[in-house]
Amino acid sequence: MADKNKLVIRILILVIVLLLLAVLYAFVVRPTVTGYAIDKYTQGYYQGQSDLLSNVWTQIQQVGYAQIPLGENQVLVLQGQIAQSQPAQ
Repeated sequence: MADKNKLVIRILILVIVLLLLAVLYAFVVRPTVTGYAIDKYTQGYYQGQSDLLSNVWTQIQQVGYAQIPLGENQVLVLQGQIAQSQPAQ
């Protein structure tokens, strides 16, 4: 009888430990990993925007315009003016 009680207590302790691990994972580990992944995605998204604008701006400065395809037969043309500085008088 004593062995049966010890076995039941060990099983209950094991169940409690497993439940604690599940709670720890659900409320600590998973949000941390998810937050890290979202931060990296957002960082990459904003870096892509920055790279695009930088490349378009460079092309406008070098060529005077930039073409951005919108569809099969549509193109958005961005034109810029290169302002020449005039000497102060």
